[in-house]
Amino acid sequence: MADEIAPIIVKKVKKGGHGHHGGAWKVAYADFVTAMMAFFLLLWLLNVTTTEQKEGLADYFAPTTASLNQSGADGMLGGRSLQTDGAQISNLGVPSAVSSIAPPDSGRKNESADARKTREMEEAELLERLRQIEEASFEQAREQIRQAINTDPNLSGLKDHIIIDMTPDGLRIQIVDQFNESMFESGSANITARIRSLIEMIAKSIKELPNGLSISGHTDSDNFSTAGYSNWELSSDRANASRRALIEAGLDAERIERGTGLADTDPLITDDPSNPGNRRISIILLRETPVLPPNLK
Repeated sequence: MADEIAPIIVKKVKKGGHGHHGGAWKVAYADFVTAMMAFFLLLWLLNVTTTEQKEGLADYFAPTTASLNQSGADGMLGGRSLQTDGAQISNLGVPSAVSSIAPPDSGRKNESADARKTREMEEAELLERLRQIEEASFEQAREQIRQAINTDPNLSGLKDHIIIDMTPDGLRIQIVDQFNESMFESGSANITARIRSLIEMIAKSIKELPNGLSISGHTDSDNFSTAGYSNWELSSDRANASRRALIEAGLDAERIERGTGLADTDPLITDDPSNPGNRRISIILLRETPVLPPNLK
């Protein structure tokens, strides 16, 4: 039959599958990406933080380490260092004193009375040992200055110009005038050649110590006033001239914490304010160890 309709055949093609690959590789890749992100974040933090913040962070996690760094005062990354090099050993063989003993009060709120007392006693013992070390370094510097005066022919005859003693502030080195010889030219801040040699020797003797310095200028009570230039200006200028002489002799300028002119307000010879011995330069090696309370000594 010509008009017979041919049957329609529909073929269903079944695509072959490759099987399930699983997702384990995705987990491993995610771990790798996370690790790389943490690594680059660490590199960024190391780049943006300051040296002081890094030292503060290090000291925060090692609070019992003897160090001059006083970290953690304003938070873990906000510490301020008194000496960026930490506990140093000078060429004199004496380690510098420690100003920071314990971290901030973290963990002390629940501290018992006995534990607090024990901690305070341990801190007091450490401070006392550091004070003894500092005293030894001061004594060694004093002896070195004395030996230099006695053995250096350039300093011959200047023994009476120098007074060294211990004060609550630290080791004080005073260069004083004598009746027959002055440190400075009359009415000026120009240091004489012989006294400059003495200042250079002092700088050499103390340059390796870590302590800061205070310099003060003093005059006698004789009135000195020329066009508004009084003993106040003169003593200040002489203190500054001595500061420059110490720096020129090799002392680190950053160690000098202050320089002041006191005119005749602090005489060395109190019963004779006009005595030339009141005209002097006072150089103090400042203590680094704090003073202990009486109950902890």
